[in-house]
Amino acid sequence: QVHLVESGGGLVLAGGSLRLSCTATGSFFRINAMGWYRQAPGKQRELVAVIPSGGDTNYADSVKGRFTISRDNAKNTVYLQMNSLKSEDTAVYYCVCVSSVQYWGRGTQVTVSS
Repeated sequence: QVHLVESGGGLVLAGGSLRLSCTATGSFFRINAMGWYRQAPGKQRELVAVIPSGGDTNYADSVKGRFTISRDNAKNTVYLQMNSLKSEDTAVYYCVCVSSVQYWGRGTQVTVSS
């Protein structure tokens, strides 16, 4: 079983920055990929960014150039640096970890005020 602990969400003014963190703990053989999804009110959950083991990162078009995903394999932690935040980035951000199965975090709220 894998447990994901997210942190770093909050309220920020438009144009500001936030950094999300997610650490995977528990029993797993290997983490293949980690990433972030988000879900805004009334909308479907969407991919924000993913970083596989030994592969290229992938970003949603809406965040390219503003968000950066990174990973510390020794700590089983994934980060999402979010810069130049916009009101449309407001959502609950969910961490995802892909091992033998896919695990989800509980989510952390990001609110961007204009």
